Amino acid sequence: MADAGKTEWDTIVIGSGMGGMTAAAALSKFGHKVLLLEQHQTLGGLTHSFSRDGFSWDVGLHYLSRLAPEDRERELLDWLCDTPIDFVSLGAIYDIVQIGSAEPLSLSRPYEAQERDLKDRFPDQAEAIEAWTHALREGRDAMMKIIPTRAMPKGAGDILDWWNRHALAKWCARTTREVIDDITDDPDLAAVLASQWGDHGGRPGKASFAMHALISASYLWSGSWYPVGGSAAFAQHMLPTISRHGGEIRAGVRVRELIVDGGTVVGARTDDGSEIYARRVISDIGARETIDTLLPDACGHESWIDEVRSLPSSIAHFTLFLGFEGDIEAAGATKANRWIYPNAETDAVWTNAPDSPPPQMTVAFGSLKDPDHDPGPEQKHTGQVLAWTDWSTVAEWADLPAGQRGETYADFKRRAEAMLMSQFERYFPDLARLVVYRELATPLSTVTFTGHRKGAFYGLDVTPERVLCDGLRARTPIPGLFLAGQDVATPGIPGALWGGLMAAASVDVKVLSKFRR
Repeated sequence: MADAGKTEWDTIVIGSGMGGMTAAAALSKFGHKVLLLEQHQTLGGLTHSFSRDGFSWDVGLHYLSRLAPEDRERELLDWLCDTPIDFVSLGAIYDIVQIGSAEPLSLSRPYEAQERDLKDRFPDQAEAIEAWTHALREGRDAMMKIIPTRAMPKGAGDILDWWNRHALAKWCARTTREVIDDITDDPDLAAVLASQWGDHGGRPGKASFAMHALISASYLWSGSWYPVGGSAAFAQHMLPTISRHGGEIRAGVRVRELIVDGGTVVGARTDDGSEIYARRVISDIGARETIDTLLPDACGHESWIDEVRSLPSSIAHFTLFLGFEGDIEAAGATKANRWIYPNAETDAVWTNAPDSPPPQMTVAFGSLKDPDHDPGPEQKHTGQVLAWTDWSTVAEWADLPAGQRGETYADFKRRAEAMLMSQFERYFPDLARLVVYRELATPLSTVTFTGHRKGAFYGLDVTPERVLCDGLRARTPIPGLFLAGQDVATPGIPGALWGGLMAAASVDVKVLSKFRR
């Protein structure tokens, strides 16, 4: 073990995404001296915002669930933040689905309202629709039985999994597509039921249904919400908690590897050669990324490492960031997100970019959701067009540093941007005329800012194998090393919040007291 005199901190947290901020703030509240390290100058991970030419966009936020005033997650956030974040409801209709040439279908909450939406569109499928609602409730409950085991000792978690084995086999071990196929043989209804899979990044033919149920039904549970001031509000309100309780946040510091002494993680070594010692380290950069980039060779625990490495990465994405000038609501923009499947095929990604149109797009207008947004006299607004893709589309440039990918990559980006813009114009011709700025981010952008393998926006894919994987507990088998974030719990910001809380609770059991209502 390292000399106790070298130990500068109780805990080092690597990564300032939602999971890292949560773990650091929670431990700080219980008296731990925490150092939070972030490789980029901008803090917040995928909750950060960026600006161009007077426009600002959230990088990874389109809406949030489980943040109604009575929700446990809202209470926990209020506790974690130096001052509470204000959230605004996005209303009853939160998503609009457009399948092929069919009329757009507005989806509303709660469960009963969405049942009515679906029955109005598919009157001869009432029994199937009711079965779907039942499946969503049951699948959500099954997933909620698994999540607590991520913060439990392995033996206790195994007992709980055994106790719930029938529910886990029925809902967690089957894919979204398998459950839908059991419920209906109507292809149009099946497409609608699968359409919101982008909220967790698991394609219907691969994703655990329980994960799909937990995340898609979370909006039916308590609606959709948006932070006042945009997603940057998370860092603005949570990071002061760390500083106020004696911790420190350092941006622009990249951790090169973990320091392991006698089989125990005792600190981190940075790119400039500095060695920082602590009683423990929490990694918020992803389970696979922690293993591949931070652990030194021959650190042991090969079975755990192999188990995590066997899990595939989630899908990647292109995002076209748009800046508008004019009355975008009059031109057709809404607070609700628009899910568009031009060919009526929902289980598809843009594998042949940029040579043909994407088989799926999600369009969102962030500035309409934020009551603090001031459009000014020019009526400046922002939007995003997101298209899911496969890493293979950009793999040939993956080993080249940003800025050194040459004209072929620049041409690829220009053509991909033009293709997405043409599709946006097809569905929103009046809005397209108001576009005055546009910028494309590719899966390589995700790698640059998050380090996620193969540009996986949501980390590990939400397959049944991932959902049932024992290797994703917050406490790793390596003494002194803990995991936080999406991979521990579920994709998305609320999932990363829970991943951070479970990491903190695995370090200090007193954090569990805040989980109880």
